[in-house]
Amino acid sequence: MTATGTFGLSTEARNLQWLLGNLVEEVPGVRSVAVVSSDGLMLLSSDPATQQATTADAGAGRPDGPRGSSADLATIVSGIGSLTIGAARLMDGGGVKQTMVAMEEGSVFVMSISDGSLLGVHATPDCDMSVVAYHMALFVGRAGHVLTPEVRSELRKSMESTR
Repeated sequence: MTATGTFGLSTEARNLQWLLGNLVEEVPGVRSVAVVSSDGLMLLSSDPATQQATTADAGAGRPDGPRGSSADLATIVSGIGSLTIGAARLMDGGGVKQTMVAMEEGSVFVMSISDGSLLGVHATPDCDMSVVAYHMALFVGRAGHVLTPEVRSELRKSMESTR
């Protein structure tokens, strides 16, 4: 589910980790998921390489993404988010809600969370894009009001302590 344990985390932070884990486990074709703060720092991650042993077994049989996929995904999500926000400003397009990049070997989805954070998903090429987008919207709807400055700070510290 995430690179961090739940020991010592608030209920809100544990709930966000649970929501992220649920997104990864329930949606076919999802390889990696990252939540990135508005300043580009990873808050939550589903990177299979950094999962705890107890959660690694639950995801057995799921396709692995590239090496360090969540860290790379966080960087990509931050860049795509910045690029699309700039493009929207130049075109007077308003706020960016969702971005999707379809590639031969997969897809990347980026969705805005109400506090300026971004949810990024790396999926297989054969995923059902509408199902992925639907579940991302559910996550954003549930996480948006919980991702307060205090919880973001707690998640940031938790991610830093595992490095």
